[in-house]
Amino acid sequence: MQLYSLGKVPWKESQLIYHALAHLGREALSLVSPAEPYVCIGFHQDVDQEVDLAYCRAHRIPVFRREVGGGAVFLDGRQLFFHLILKRDNPVIPKGIENFYRKFLEPVIRVHHRIGIPAAYKPVNDLVAGHRKISGTGVGEIGDCIVFVGNLILDFDYATMARVLKIPDEKFRDKVKKSIEENLSTIRRELGEVGAAAWSENRLNQMLAEEFEPIVGALTPAAVDPALKERMAQLSQTLLAPDWLYRRGKRTGGRTVKVRSGLELAQRIHKAPGGLMRAEFRVDEGCFRDMSISGDFFCFPSDFVLRLEAELEGRAVQDLRRSIEALYGEGPADTPGIGLDDWLALLQV
Repeated sequence: MQLYSLGKVPWKESQLIYHALAHLGREALSLVSPAEPYVCIGFHQDVDQEVDLAYCRAHRIPVFRREVGGGAVFLDGRQLFFHLILKRDNPVIPKGIENFYRKFLEPVIRVHHRIGIPAAYKPVNDLVAGHRKISGTGVGEIGDCIVFVGNLILDFDYATMARVLKIPDEKFRDKVKKSIEENLSTIRRELGEVGAAAWSENRLNQMLAEEFEPIVGALTPAAVDPALKERMAQLSQTLLAPDWLYRRGKRTGGRTVKVRSGLELAQRIHKAPGGLMRAEFRVDEGCFRDMSISGDFFCFPSDFVLRLEAELEGRAVQDLRRSIEALYGEGPADTPGIGLDDWLALLQV
């Protein structure tokens, strides 16, 4: 295994390095941090729906689509990235995605413990300190390799994260920002200014290498050689091209923001024959919370929506159909043009 401990690099290289290593079939651990801020979206996402591109252009924040899944994130030099590249047939890879995360997040957990943060694994792919997420991770297949990516979050710009996302209105943006602040922590937040300052970026990267080595084998320090540099340059022509960034991804009616594993904020819309339907809610550990429904409800009895909101509060998302059917079973509702399938289209997650 090669170890590329590169420190601060141009923002493009913080993404191109692990893509190039995987396409070359090199097993390695890469440790980098971007010298400039940028937004990174997941492989399956639609950038026009996920990112406020006008804001990013106005503030010269570049946007990159990675070959790994997950959501849109704001990244900058206050985050230290690790990229673990393994060939698919490497025997250290366990079967099952949860087993994979449990095994390869253990080194990251141990680093947090060594600096005094009691981080713990939260399925499927989060680390938490208390109830707050403290490391974001993801895994994907690139070429003939499995790539595991994640970070140590020294500090975080909550306001910019909420601002670069494509949000339908400012009220919902405020909810997103507040939820991120309440559910995402950092090394500085956990240790305080003085405690965090005791750990340099170099020392933290060294600890990451020390903790990964017993799992993946001896790590040999390496530099970016001509072949790797050439492959990064070749990939930049593809991964930075407009047709790659703007490729159409998965779209939904409205907006859903994943804050951490088990917590999402949703603002949904659905055009039914009977009118436009809107809903805002949280999905917290698989249950509906804070449901608010509105729209062109001239056709509804005034208490129907109130009863539906009350019925869904705290209900498991998989009980959605049963809950709505139960309401209709209590008696006929004057709901012309809006039926069960419309409610499911609006509220299913």
